[in-house]
Amino acid sequence: MHNSQSTKSGELNVVTGAFGYTGKYITRQLLAMGKQVKTLTGHPERENPFGDRVSVAPFSFNDPEQLSESLRGASTLFNTYWIRFAYGKTTFETAIENTKTLIKAAQQASLRKIVHISITNPSEQSRLAYFRGKALLERAVIDSGLSYAIIRPAVIFGDEDILINNIAWLLRHFPVFVVPGKGDYRLQPVFVEDLAELAVRLSAQTDNIVVDAVGPEVFAFDELVRLIADKVQNRARIIHLPPRLAQLLSVVIGYLVHDVVLTSDEVAGLMDNLLISDGPPTGGTRLRDWLSEHAEIVGKRYACELDRHYW
Repeated sequence: MHNSQSTKSGELNVVTGAFGYTGKYITRQLLAMGKQVKTLTGHPERENPFGDRVSVAPFSFNDPEQLSESLRGASTLFNTYWIRFAYGKTTFETAIENTKTLIKAAQQASLRKIVHISITNPSEQSRLAYFRGKALLERAVIDSGLSYAIIRPAVIFGDEDILINNIAWLLRHFPVFVVPGKGDYRLQPVFVEDLAELAVRLSAQTDNIVVDAVGPEVFAFDELVRLIADKVQNRARIIHLPPRLAQLLSVVIGYLVHDVVLTSDEVAGLMDNLLISDGPPTGGTRLRDWLSEHAEIVGKRYACELDRHYW
């Protein structure tokens, strides 16, 4: 019964940030299935890589009625909107309120389902604004009354990712790479295409679900850095420093590349082992294999978060 609409070829799906990273791969999956896609974006003026196959509307967070109108007629909202760190007037608090406005607009537009991208191990009691904010938004999605799938990725890797790519870039450009603390904290990377496939697949289900999106491999951070160094055939010296000193050095590098390289919350989240899952893998692509296939290009260019979202 429920699949009559969800598998209908021409149905309209709204994806936030189709010009960005995760949203772009979700959009590709939907278009390959013959579905119509509209994107909501903070940068409607940017070149549309999908041409006339994807219609564009701005994030109208300050005009809820317009935002609701942008969603009207759609079946599913795939929400990837969030911020990695506070910058300028954009804070975690504003990102939370913006997302709540988006969820209310989805209710008013009578959408069938929301597929919401969260993070592994969110908690409303977390001392970390990123993980606390994600938990608050999960509750807002659940309380919305809409059918939902909440997907919790750990670290996402792929051609345009931030973490894996920029580790490789730093290894290629500096003689020393600094690991905060012992480097024994773990993370479980998931391939961006596996995440997108999971999101699209869950959009067709009527059951509400909360699921981690993680790959088949778990790495200690130090192990991951050494693996990347090996794959890109780099001989940078890998050293361990106290987390605060490592964070200070990342600020210095941030000035050089005009970006925020690593935040204190990100270091704390890593060291608290928040980027792994107790559940089974939901993605099958191994980072080790992907790095072997992309060794020539990974880390050749620095992936700037500020360029991507703020400039």
